[in-house]
Amino acid sequence: MTRSTRERIIDEALRLFAERGYSATSVAEIEAASGLSPGAGGLYRHFKSKYEVLAAAVNEHAARTRTQIAETLTEMSAVDPSTDIEERLAHLCKAGLAKVREESELTRVFFRDLSQFPELVAIVRDGLLQPMFDAVTAWFRAQPEYAEADLDWPAIGAVLGGAVVHYRLFQETVGEPPGRAERDRFVASWVRLAIGLLPRPAVQVIT
Repeated sequence: MTRSTRERIIDEALRLFAERGYSATSVAEIEAASGLSPGAGGLYRHFKSKYEVLAAAVNEHAARTRTQIAETLTEMSAVDPSTDIEERLAHLCKAGLAKVREESELTRVFFRDLSQFPELVAIVRDGLLQPMFDAVTAWFRAQPEYAEADLDWPAIGAVLGGAVVHYRLFQETVGEPPGRAERDRFVASWVRLAIGLLPRPAVQVIT
């Protein structure tokens, strides 16, 4: 699909912010990368300032995340319940890894530049990160195998969701996965830990 000028500005600005930093990226550079005449003011036909471009990128990524999570949960709820729980868990973990990878540019901007914009930090927290943790919690609560598990699911979601986020962030910042565990090993271990949350059958005492 052909991107509109506004979409090109947002996408290219975020890419440049991720590569160079917000302060080091000029409006003229964003215009050039977006196919506009650099320095001619084309960006200002769509945004009042460079900050407004950044805010639009954050808000649009948050809105997209909410839609994606809703769609993913609907898709996963339609999976045949006879499918092995291990396979369902692996699908959940891989979906989370893919989502964090998709947000790699915004993640770099978040850690480098957003501390100066607390209002945008709040959008990332409430619009991207917390919905991911909430989705993990909702998924576990919906699985029949975990119905009898009396656990603090929000905390479980924080631990398992946090592991997925950390795995990708570590790769982005260090250049290799934590513990040098490639993705398939990470997913298998994540599934194994989640399986450990299953309620244990009551032990029958024979008298």
